Amino acid sequence: MVKKVKSDFLFAQPSLASGAARAFDLWGRLDEYNRSNTPFEADSKAIAADWFVIGQDIYDAIEYHESECKVA
Repeated sequence: MVKKVKSDFLFAQPSLASGAARAFDLWGRLDEYNRSNTPFEADSKAIAADWFVIGQDIYDAIEYHESECKVA
C-alpha cells in the first residue's frame, strides 16, 4: 500500500489538547504556523505538494482500473 500524500503542510495540525488549550489562550501564544524562509520557498513547497497529490490520484486511478478490469 502506498502512503497517501497531503498538500496541507502550510496549515498547523492541532491536537485535541491544543484545541482545548486555545479556549484559555487569550493572547494567542499557542498559535503555530509552518513557515518558509522566502515566498519562493513556500510556493515551491506548495507546487511540489500539489504535484505529489496529482501523482497519487493518477496512481489510485490506475490501481482502480486494474482491479476493475482483471481478466478471469
